[in-house]
Amino acid sequence: MNTLIVVAVILLGLSFAYRWGVATSRKVASTTGAKMHSRYGYHGILVALWCAIPAAIVFVLYLVFEPMIAEAIMQSYLPRAVAADPALTADAMGRIRNIASGFGASGEIPAYQQAAANALSRVSNTAGLATIALAAAAGIIGAAMARARITPDLRARNFVEIAVRIMLIVCSAIAILTTLGIVLSVLSESIRFFTYVNVFDFLFGTTWNPRFSSTGSGGQGEFGLLPLLWGTIMITIIAMLIAVPIGLMSAIYLSEYAGSKFRFIAKPLLEVLAGIPTIVYGIFAIFTVGPVFYEIGKLIGLDIRAASAFTAGTVMGIMIIPFVSSLSDDIISQVPQAMRDGSYGLGATKSETIRRVILPAALPGIVGAFLLAVSRAVGETMIVVLAAGNSPVLTLNPFDAVSTVTVTIVNQLTGDSDFASPQSLVAFALGLTLFVLTLCLNVVAIYIVKRYREQYE
Repeated sequence: MNTLIVVAVILLGLSFAYRWGVATSRKVASTTGAKMHSRYGYHGILVALWCAIPAAIVFVLYLVFEPMIAEAIMQSYLPRAVAADPALTADAMGRIRNIASGFGASGEIPAYQQAAANALSRVSNTAGLATIALAAAAGIIGAAMARARITPDLRARNFVEIAVRIMLIVCSAIAILTTLGIVLSVLSESIRFFTYVNVFDFLFGTTWNPRFSSTGSGGQGEFGLLPLLWGTIMITIIAMLIAVPIGLMSAIYLSEYAGSKFRFIAKPLLEVLAGIPTIVYGIFAIFTVGPVFYEIGKLIGLDIRAASAFTAGTVMGIMIIPFVSSLSDDIISQVPQAMRDGSYGLGATKSETIRRVILPAALPGIVGAFLLAVSRAVGETMIVVLAAGNSPVLTLNPFDAVSTVTVTIVNQLTGDSDFASPQSLVAFALGLTLFVLTLCLNVVAIYIVKRYREQYE
């Protein structure tokens, strides 16, 4: 079914139903001379809802039953030898779907696959057109029934508000259930991993050597988290040492010193850094920043690797400057002007006012911005994949190559591997660790903001 056609039919139907409801309510009001309980727009929305709900039910039924019908059609064309083997059946059905959708299939196409694809294509087209027609008919019938109920006493506003409330509850439930589903899926696979590896060996182990092997001949390996966790923390510390001073100083200058014209130009330009894809930062780190640091190290007698924690942390710090700067600027700008005027009235200079009045007043929000930036740095992937060096060892030297939790997740889930093996399941345990870490940081940020927040009029 063409999605654009479906969207066009829905929008056209809703527009027609809304205008029909508004026109009918106006006509009822002028004919009866009575005062309508609800405004005309509410009657239009009510008719549109009665048009949308039956049509949506038809489309949902189509989405539920269409895969079942398609599978039954394809199975009816499969030879007995193919249908008896689940692997051959899955492969044949995939090829039939590709042929029916127009993508085609590699190699010679058997006659039964071509016949099944033709039948599937015909049925899909017919079912799609029938669904659109049924949805349109259901929408028209629903809109007509709602229109017939329009009277001066109809509480259209109440029904619309109930419908909106239900929609908000459904959207909230979807967001909550999605988060819950992600957590449960990661947690369940992590529990499977801990049936292979002791949880204490994972949390406190100092050696990371998963012995990755697609055939499983490499053994279980060693899954110590500490080298990865320390690599993540080291890169995050380097990034924050760069982002916090530059971001905070930029926020102070933009909010307290810069003119309106300069602020109008500079702030959007600074926030452009947040819109650059992280893969671009990674390429910039490995091909530009890393070699520059290597050459500088040679000049001053330091062994600085091009791919190292220092390189990844530096570029990551540049990336998160806008997060610190923009959030801190918004917080500082919310400090009331009366506090500044009072400080100036007592004889304080501008710098003294910033240090002793504005920053203390804005401190909870600024700290919250810092912690949110830390969460962003902890979860970064592409920069550390390209620029950290992927060396999972415990080291205090920031100029050495390290590995992080996110890099290891990418490595463990890349390639031809058995997803039931510890080498792959460890990615879920690492993901759970990362989730808990960022959750704790966010909770701390929220607590600080709530604990020390000041309310100003």
